[in-house]
Amino acid sequence: MKTYSFRLPDIGEGVAEAEITAWHVKVGDRVEEDQTLVDVMTDKATIDMTSPVSGTVLKLFGAEGDKAPVGSVLVELEIEGEAAPDSASPAKAGAQPSTNEPGSERQAPMDPGFRRGSDGEEEAPATPSPQSASPPTVIPGEDPGPSTPDAGDNAPSSERTGFRPKAGMTEGEGEAKGQERHHQILIAPATRRRAEDLDIDLAYVTGTGPDGRITDADLDAHLKARAPEPAPRERHGVNEKKIIGLRRRIAERMELSARSIPHFSYVEDCDMTALEGLRREINAARQGAQPKLTLLPFFMRALAQLLPEFPHVNAHYDAEAGVLRQFEPIHIGIATQTAEGLMVPVVRHVEALDIWDCAREMSRVTNAAREGRASRDELSGSTITLTSLGALGGVAATPIINHPEVAIIGPNKLMGRPVFINNQVTVRTMMNLSSSFDHRIVDGYDAAKFIQRLKRLLENPALIFIERRSWS
Repeated sequence: MKTYSFRLPDIGEGVAEAEITAWHVKVGDRVEEDQTLVDVMTDKATIDMTSPVSGTVLKLFGAEGDKAPVGSVLVELEIEGEAAPDSASPAKAGAQPSTNEPGSERQAPMDPGFRRGSDGEEEAPATPSPQSASPPTVIPGEDPGPSTPDAGDNAPSSERTGFRPKAGMTEGEGEAKGQERHHQILIAPATRRRAEDLDIDLAYVTGTGPDGRITDADLDAHLKARAPEPAPRERHGVNEKKIIGLRRRIAERMELSARSIPHFSYVEDCDMTALEGLRREINAARQGAQPKLTLLPFFMRALAQLLPEFPHVNAHYDAEAGVLRQFEPIHIGIATQTAEGLMVPVVRHVEALDIWDCAREMSRVTNAAREGRASRDELSGSTITLTSLGALGGVAATPIINHPEVAIIGPNKLMGRPVFINNQVTVRTMMNLSSSFDHRIVDGYDAAKFIQRLKRLLENPALIFIERRSWS
């Protein structure tokens, strides 16, 4: 037998290290060639690392959440025959892009004849007791009771009779009471299970069914008559959860953005009555495969109209190089909540899309993110970001900029509010529009001017569909 060291391969794209997000094997497991050993996460993707050889796991290096440099040993395997060379490349290491999010609950198959214990380790199967070899006679419709009617003279009374002695009752009294009640209780199996779930001692329940059978109605009556629950008690526990994988990546990016970008937030209210009416009319008349329009496609088209006038808002700022990169294409990131955390899939070249294309592409990339199917390209490269909590949008927010962008726009919840128009009070569909800007690049005046121009487009939605040079 020889040993084989499986090393973290060079994944490319300048990656120097990766985070271990999920182990799929443990010491002692038998693994086959191409079987997944571990998931690792780089800055851009989660990758399955598969074994290039068959063998037995001797040792694992690193815990979930640890970061491993390229070339470091991850798994040591015992293999048959001559030792294979250490892994040295993605192809040899079996690195494959993963469509699963970090923390997926895939497990290596358990060996036959073993079961997994509460601590996750495999345990040898329990040997059946002699009493279990011959099942007791069961009367149809009755609870068969314990599978081992005689547990032995040394078993506690609660194990022999199913009766738990009450406070102040001696062991002998409890056992006698239990023997008496155990043989008198008539109850269907489903009703007994419900009593156990409700923590009801059947010895104190009066049965009103045939021959004194306990019914569900008897359980309900007992619950009503039972003493009230004890008063709430103080809790003092602390549960620690290690932040790894995507959740840690989100935390690091948020910290980087908040620490390195001086945020300037600005909130303006917008009268969305006309746009909301237009949206409903369009949705009512849509045909065939046309997607249902939400507010965000209108925002996307409005930004496509507006950003050429404010090129420094559709930009990335490289503070180390002291360079502002202003982009002609408009790639809008859509902040999306997923089961694993916040992701920002990207709708590319919005300047070339109509309202239907915006809705269709936004739906595609956000669904891919939620289902764990989004590619690296679909999760990177945005030039400005939209963030919306939909119906939970609240009154206002101070969104954090998606580094290294310089602006983020956050629509809030639509609300009917009374407003003055021509000295008269009327109810309009209003929305607060939140935004944040990198104050190193965007001055307060420019930010306010940008949002006022955006407000004009939203309050006069026909302008969204007219060439900018016709109205600007």
